[in-house]
Amino acid sequence: MNDHRPASADLDEATSASRFDEEAAEVRRFWGRLGLPGLIDVHTHFMPERVLNKVWEYFDAQGPLTGGLAWPISYRQREAERAAVLRRFGVRAFTAMLYPHKPDMARWLNSWAADFARRTPDCLHTATLFPEPGVDTYVREAIEAGARVFKAHVQVGAYDPADELLRPAWGVLAEAQVPVVIHCGSGPAPGKHTGPEPIARVLARHPRLRLIVAHLGMPEYEDFLGLAERYPEIRLDTTMAFTDFTEALMPFPGRALPRLADLGDRVLLGSDFPNIPYPYLHQLHALERLDLGAEWLRAVCHHNAAKLFGLG
Repeated sequence: MNDHRPASADLDEATSASRFDEEAAEVRRFWGRLGLPGLIDVHTHFMPERVLNKVWEYFDAQGPLTGGLAWPISYRQREAERAAVLRRFGVRAFTAMLYPHKPDMARWLNSWAADFARRTPDCLHTATLFPEPGVDTYVREAIEAGARVFKAHVQVGAYDPADELLRPAWGVLAEAQVPVVIHCGSGPAPGKHTGPEPIARVLARHPRLRLIVAHLGMPEYEDFLGLAERYPEIRLDTTMAFTDFTEALMPFPGRALPRLADLGDRVLLGSDFPNIPYPYLHQLHALERLDLGAEWLRAVCHHNAAKLFGLG
């Protein structure tokens, strides 16, 4: 019983549920037309509630790292409800991208993420890191505990990925062949250490490091395509790329589409769910309208990630 609950709250929830049902049906039709068993999204955010609330407050305030853009959060729900939405969309596997912005935070986040993975079997166990003493130790511990993917956020963390403190951790990850989704491009706002040059220095030392460049490296798309062409373990995720929101600000150069097509076996679906200012379906339609073919879409939306993570 909730006698004090306003009637409008029930109406709002019913309207929201109806919207998600309609969108879920459209998302399922999308991957069903491709003959896929569902989607695999390598760039979704789950993190401790108070941390995520801070992230949402930052977007609401149009903080500097958002480029000062209005950024309404489309899926501002509780944790269980957000996971349920992804399942209704038919997302077979997703990640818990979380990241520290200061020292002495990553190990705690990794502990939370390990617990989240235990209670969320369709989430790929995610971990993170920061340039600090002992980083290689807790990275190794996270891998031993079952971490299957890491998240590094050069922009938010404001650190040089080529920092000597990170060198042994990159070595551990390269040896273990555990992928790292890394936000290292300069979008939506540049940082001191964003752009292709710092990552190029890391790769010169660790050429077998499995980096998944978030957002296709926007806006330095062509530079990061070049790194992927040079290093066979480099992959790129599609997060927010080609959407109307991003194309208005950081358009992907049409001349580079053939290069993206040629790298079709190393491009992975990413969305940034729940922190996106448009419906999830729009990311899928944005990829479809590139007109790179059904086989390319099947690889990007499912097969490449399934192979990388051994999901079958």
